[in-house]
Amino acid sequence: EVRMVESGGGVVQPGGSLRLSCETFGVNISTLTMTWARRLPEKGREWVGASDHSGGPTAYGESVRGRATIFRDNAKNTLYLQMTDLQIEDTGLYQCAAADEDATAWAGQGTLVIVSA
Repeated sequence: EVRMVESGGGVVQPGGSLRLSCETFGVNISTLTMTWARRLPEKGREWVGASDHSGGPTAYGESVRGRATIFRDNAKNTLYLQMTDLQIEDTGLYQCAAADEDATAWAGQGTLVIVSA
């Protein structure tokens, strides 16, 4: 059974930073394309970015570009999302997902980020 478990969410003040983690069990992430997405209260689901297993450049959504860094530690089977300069509109549920070359996909339950003064 494949499980993806996000952590690292919490309450942060505007301008603050967070590092989210996505630990994966049951599959080796070194062969997977990994993504972060978020569910925002007003805008709904929004793609944050993706890390390709082949080592290609990481892609980011327009709303987080320059403030988000996605990286992975294959030895720990964990994907990370570092967010800086967080704003109130970044409040939402952050979820990781993975897909293999056969398009089999998995996703976690998410970790909640609240940006509030």
